[in-house]
Amino acid sequence: MQNGDLIDLDITGVAHGGIFVGRYDGRVVFVPDTLPGERVRVRLTDTRKKAFWRAEALEVLEPAPERRPHVWASAAIDRSPEERVGGAEFGHIELGHQRALKERVLRESLERVGRLELPVAVSPAGADETSDGTGWRTRVSLHVDEHGRVGAFAPRTHRIVETPDLPLATAALARVAADLRGAAPGRIDLVQPADGRVRVIPRPDGARTAPAGEVVEERVGDRVFRVDAGGFWQVHRLAADALTEVVADRIRASAGDLDPDATHLDLYGGVGLFAATLAGLGGPSTRVVSVESDARATEHAGENLAEWIGARAETARVDRYVGRLRAEASERERERLSRGVVVLDPPRAGAGREVVDGIAALGPRAVVYVACDPVALARDLATFAAHGYRADGGVRGLDLFPNSHHVEAVVALRR
Repeated sequence: MQNGDLIDLDITGVAHGGIFVGRYDGRVVFVPDTLPGERVRVRLTDTRKKAFWRAEALEVLEPAPERRPHVWASAAIDRSPEERVGGAEFGHIELGHQRALKERVLRESLERVGRLELPVAVSPAGADETSDGTGWRTRVSLHVDEHGRVGAFAPRTHRIVETPDLPLATAALARVAADLRGAAPGRIDLVQPADGRVRVIPRPDGARTAPAGEVVEERVGDRVFRVDAGGFWQVHRLAADALTEVVADRIRASAGDLDPDATHLDLYGGVGLFAATLAGLGGPSTRVVSVESDARATEHAGENLAEWIGARAETARVDRYVGRLRAEASERERERLSRGVVVLDPPRAGAGREVVDGIAALGPRAVVYVACDPVALARDLATFAAHGYRADGGVRGLDLFPNSHHVEAVVALRR
C-alpha cells in the first residue's frame, strides 16, 4: 500500500489528539473525523512507518449511533479533507459521548504511560452550557494569508481555510470575525473579556513582539483579575469559575484547613488565579507565592493579589525557582513549605521530571495538579508516585473545550 490508496476500516479506538484508531491487516491506522463503532472509507496519507499509517476519512459507510451532524459545517466530513478546518475534532459526536471518549483517553493515558489505575470522571464546565457545546469561546485566533483571506488553519497544517461561521465562539465574537477585512498577513486575536466588548488584536507576520495592548478585567465570582487583552486567560466563558471551584475543593479535601503560616506555591501562576484561590482559603495573611516566567503576567498577578498581605508574585522560570528553593531554602522556610500546598498548572508539555523532583524534595503537604494534556499528566504523576505522592480522590476532568479533543484534568496528591 502507498499514499493515496483507498481502504475501508473498522474504527475500534480513540487516541490522544482527536485521532481515532482502526486496523488494516494487523497494522494500526490513525484517522480523524470518525469514531469507534464506525466503518469508514479512508485515503492513506502517510505509509512510511511499519508500526502505523495515517489516513484521512472520506466517507462513513456504517455510522455509529453517537454520530450527529457536525456543529461546524466547515469541519464536516462531506467537505474534502483539505478544506476542513481544525479545532473541532469531536464536533460530529453527541456531546455526552464526547465526554465518555475523553474519560477513556485520560484513563488509558494514565494506565499506559503512568502505570496508574485511577478513577476518572469528566463533567461540563457549568450548568448553563448549551446543549450542543457551542458558543463558549471568548478568545479565538484567526489567520490571514498573503491574499488577505481570513480563516482557521486546516488540521495539522498552516493552510488557511476561510470559514463563514465560528459556532464555538460567542455570538458577539463571531459577528466581529465575520466582518474582518483588509488585515495584514499574520494572525488576528479576538478577545471578549467580562465587559462583553470584543477586542481585535492584529499580530502581523514579522512583528518582533506582541502589541502591548489594553488591560482588561475578568471576573471569577466577586473577584476581579486584571490581564492584558492579548495575554493568557481561559478561553471558555465558564472555565475560570469552574477550575477555581474544583481546585478549591481538591485543596480542602486533601489539605483540610489551609495553614496561613505555611508557604504555599502557585507554579506557572499566570495572573494569579490559583494563588488567589489559595489565599482565599487561608485568609488575609496567608503566605502564597505565584511564580510565572512572563513578566507582564507577574505584574498583573501582583496587582490581583494585593488584598492579601502575605501574597507575592515572582517572575521566574518554574524549574529555576524550584531548583533555587531546593538548594537555598533555610530550615525555617523548608518547614513552612512542608506544611504548605503546591498548585501547578503547567503548559501542554507538562512540568517534567526536574520540576516534579524539585517539588517532591520540598515535601509539601499536598499538591494539586491542573493539566491540559493527558499524556504529560500521566508521566508527571508517575514521577510524583515514585516520590511517595499518591492521587487522592481520582482524576476530575472538566470539559472546557466541547467539540474539540481537549480536556482539562485536576488531581490532588498527598504524601
